[in-house]
Amino acid sequence: MVEIITADITTLDVDAIVNAANGSLLGGGGVDGAIHSAAGPLLLQFCRTLNGCRTGEAKISPGFKLPARRVIHTVGPVWKGGDHYEAALLQACYRNSFEVALENGVRSIAFPAISTGVYGFPKQQATEIAVATMLEYADRFERIIACCFSDADAEIYRRVLQRLRG
Repeated sequence: MVEIITADITTLDVDAIVNAANGSLLGGGGVDGAIHSAAGPLLLQFCRTLNGCRTGEAKISPGFKLPARRVIHTVGPVWKGGDHYEAALLQACYRNSFEVALENGVRSIAFPAISTGVYGFPKQQATEIAVATMLEYADRFERIIACCFSDADAEIYRRVLQRLRG
């Protein structure tokens, strides 16, 4: 089941939340900074052992002080106009996050809108990729949550989900 909510992802009680991280995995702005702040300093300490992450890949850590038991870190692409494999890399973020989740027994997972903040990925196109990939994995998880930052973003997700479900 795919759910769409407007919430602070750091407050969700799920098996795993996905972090839209930068390549260092050592924290940053936006959702990445919020997750690191809420999880506490042990997350940073653990992420130092992961040796970074390439765009499109995903790595897992404990959730530490978060209600979520795990954090799956993925590095989304920076939008460069659409001619630099951005769509394929964004889809890889979602797919690889799901695969890491399955390998680690995750049954409920929440995603932010990867790459749509400072990385500049157009929200409509990013949402199409996110929702289509979520639907591919829907039967393998108890809950898949698209956790939106604003009601306006959630509405984009709802429209895309309704259209793709048919």
